This record gives sequence, structure tokens and C-alpha cells, in this order.
Amino acid sequence: MKKEELPQDKSALEAMTRELLYVKNQDGKYTTGLSTGWEVKKDALDNAWDDIHERVEKAREDVRNGIKSPVYYFMELKLMDFPVLSAYTGFWGFTIKRHMKPRIFEKLSDRKLGKYAKAFEISIEELKNFKG
Repeated sequence: MKKEELPQDKSALEAMTRELLYVKNQDGKYTTGLSTGWEVKKDALDNAWDDIHERVEKAREDVRNGIKSPVYYFMELKLMDFPVLSAYTGFWGFTIKRHMKPRIFEKLSDRKLGKYAKAFEISIEELKNFKG
């Protein structure tokens, strides 16, 4: 691809990052160029974000309906999985799964809730009082 043909399509990450690509200059030699994105990549990224928003909304509904605790919602919101949340909190994965049960979550101490709050970058009160 020639440097002047480098795609500069609008994307969700346009304001935050550029992609470094190898292109040919006027002399036919390889060099680098920055691209804001291209349509195919933008569509894939948009689809991925749509899926993430659906998962977060499903988690919100599960908390609202008493199926899951706020730990589940904030884990989805912050794009975490069990190993990541475990690394932040020091809790085992199976312990985190237990804490996602509303009846178990209600009994958690402020010390344990504090670990989650710190990982999610919220206050303990926000975590306790989140109702979806």
C-alpha cells in the first residue's frame, strides 16, 4: 500500500490512538505511516463494543432481579474476568463466584467489600447500595 492510500476512516479509537502500518513511499521503499483506522476494523470494533454493552446491561438486569450481586455487574462493567478480579482482590475464583450470590454478598464484611470497591474504583457505599 502506498503512503497516500493509507486509510484514515473514523473510528471509536480515533481520538486515543493511531495504528502504525508499513507502507511504500514515493521511491517504492518501505516506511511507516499512521492510520486513524479503516472501515472494516471500525465495524469489527463497533460490534465488539455492542456485545460488551449487551453483557453489561444483562448484568444490570440480573442484579435488579436479585439473581446476581453487584460484584457481577461491576466485573462486567470494568471488563474483568475471574482471574483478573482474583488478582486485584486476592480472592480465589470460586470465592468470587460465591460473592456473586445476593444472599452471600449481603453478609460480606466491609473489609472484603473494600477489596472489591478498590478493584472497581468505586466506594464501598456505591457497591453496597447498587440496585441495578
